[in-house]
Amino acid sequence: MCLPEWGRARIQAQRLSDLKRLRRVRDRIDGQYAQPLNVGALARDVNMSAGHLSQQFRAAYGESPYAYLTRRRIERATALLRRGDLGVTKVCFAVGCTSLSTFTTRFTDLVGMPPGAFRRQATNAACHADLWMQPMKPV
Repeated sequence: MCLPEWGRARIQAQRLSDLKRLRRVRDRIDGQYAQPLNVGALARDVNMSAGHLSQQFRAAYGESPYAYLTRRRIERATALLRRGDLGVTKVCFAVGCTSLSTFTTRFTDLVGMPPGAFRRQATNAACHADLWMQPMKPV
């Protein structure tokens, strides 16, 4: 005879186990965003099917593992473009993207402007800030 509390406890334990595995996936994406990652490989590493991982990841974090990986890559790309010492193509490959056109499309979708325009705007803003931060000669 099985008590209802045992079933609830077992479900709760499974949820906690899934959340632990989802955090491992998220941490791996955060740390290895520049590496070639796919949902199947991420799922195998935590002993889940790709479909189950995608479903659980979306339920826990509000987006699919692929969307999370893409967002992390674009966030890193904005930081690299802001520095101004790398071109768009080098930044694209540095963050783990393999297609410049896909990178440009995703970047534009998430940031609101193409990466080249973002880089120009960011470096121009830095130049203007440098001008204003220099001490002025007394008149």
